[in-house]
Amino acid sequence: MLVPERRDLLLARLHRDGRVIAKDLAAELGLSEDSVRRDLRELAAAGLCQRVYGGAVPASPAVADYATRAGVAVDSKARVAAAAVQLVEPGSTVILDGGTTTLAVARALPPDLVATVVTHSPTVAAALVEHPGVEVYVLGGRLFKHSAVTSGAAAVEAAGAVNADLFLLGVTGVHPESGLTTGDADEAAMKRALARRAADTYVLASVEKIGAASPFTVLPLSAVAGVVTDAPPTDEVMVRLGRLGVPVVQAATG
Repeated sequence: MLVPERRDLLLARLHRDGRVIAKDLAAELGLSEDSVRRDLRELAAAGLCQRVYGGAVPASPAVADYATRAGVAVDSKARVAAAAVQLVEPGSTVILDGGTTTLAVARALPPDLVATVVTHSPTVAAALVEHPGVEVYVLGGRLFKHSAVTSGAAAVEAAGAVNADLFLLGVTGVHPESGLTTGDADEAAMKRALARRAADTYVLASVEKIGAASPFTVLPLSAVAGVVTDAPPTDEVMVRLGRLGVPVVQAATG
């Protein structure tokens, strides 16, 4: 088998199974494990997969810059947002993460809602300017332009003063083995800091994030109250998440 054919096969298996185990595929194809790992390294360098211990999983398309992500899976994010706003109780304090899905949540909040929103996203805060009953607190810090959020020591320190009922968490990947991931280490740390300040954390996962992974772990799946997604319950990854006991808030499917 030629190298391009082998790499096409690897990508097909990633798409079909949601993962590739280097040892197993090497035995199946009669190749050395080093050959398969070399192929995976080159696919990862091209952004086509995310290497994990023992093999690889699909790379998330949600690691692109903010402007690009704004045009990805727009309808899916709207469906997730519509389900997520049902978790927001009147009078509650809610932390909204940054990102295009949480921006969709902010825009979907009922205009008569009375609540407090804490966010480290200037774009989310701006979307709530016209909500008369929503008190908005913005956490300051270094602006991470890739995701249009504040992060770093100052932002983490500011988060320490917050006690919230709910955190709506944005990630770039939700995977049964890799857990909840994102593309930047400092951003992952900020998300963990916010999760520690809320009674319940729910993950916002539009369909393109299900079964994908990024380099930095945010939280294990066991650390959240549930995953809000429009991925069909029959999706193989969703079935695997169910077997792990991960609660799902089912949004409308596309």
